[in-house]
Amino acid sequence: MNLNLINDVPDGLTRRARTFVSVHGIRVDVRPVAEHRQWWLDREVPSAVIDRMTAFQERWGGLLLPPAPQYDGGPKYFDPDSPEGSPAEGWWFEAGMQRTAVPYSFMIGPGGEFGIHTDRWVPLHVTVEGWVESLALAHHAATWAKQVAKVTGDDVDRIALDAFEPVREVRGLVDTWWRGTDSLVAIYSGEAEALSFPRGRTALVYSGLDEWGLRGGVEP
Repeated sequence: MNLNLINDVPDGLTRRARTFVSVHGIRVDVRPVAEHRQWWLDREVPSAVIDRMTAFQERWGGLLLPPAPQYDGGPKYFDPDSPEGSPAEGWWFEAGMQRTAVPYSFMIGPGGEFGIHTDRWVPLHVTVEGWVESLALAHHAATWAKQVAKVTGDDVDRIALDAFEPVREVRGLVDTWWRGTDSLVAIYSGEAEALSFPRGRTALVYSGLDEWGLRGGVEP
């Protein structure tokens, strides 16, 4: 276990996310993907998929971060496992075990997307970096906002975002973040889509933010 990640933060993250990982993250010990390589090859998992899992583990394996505001906190820590798919559809693998008994798995998609999987695949962010950026931004916004409001179901569509810009570093797909003049809005639609449950759509509105609160040192 590594309790000091100051010099062990994956590259490709913003200053805000690097600080979040180094201050609040730890790395726990995980079993190497290589130990299961032959077992998966015997079950016709392509070598290239196992190579992707190995690369994911080398970069993210064992990283335990504070829980996300939604998805019952997200994966407890990153630990690739359980590859599934086909040559026609592509291949997914588990990003890490759930913290609680949610009815879906956290997966890495064929193109490297981070998302949730039930009987259907719902990509939340373009990359796992986007998921980590969203965790960092949620922590930052909650710290600096004067007020946090939760909006659910159809009311999410009534949030006026015309004057807002997308927060690009979270690389949102189904889940998105928006920045206004003094507020941030996080919209979580993954469970609503994965579970065919529109009322599960949720937005968190962080208001009363100054420039630091809006960006946390991340340049436009």
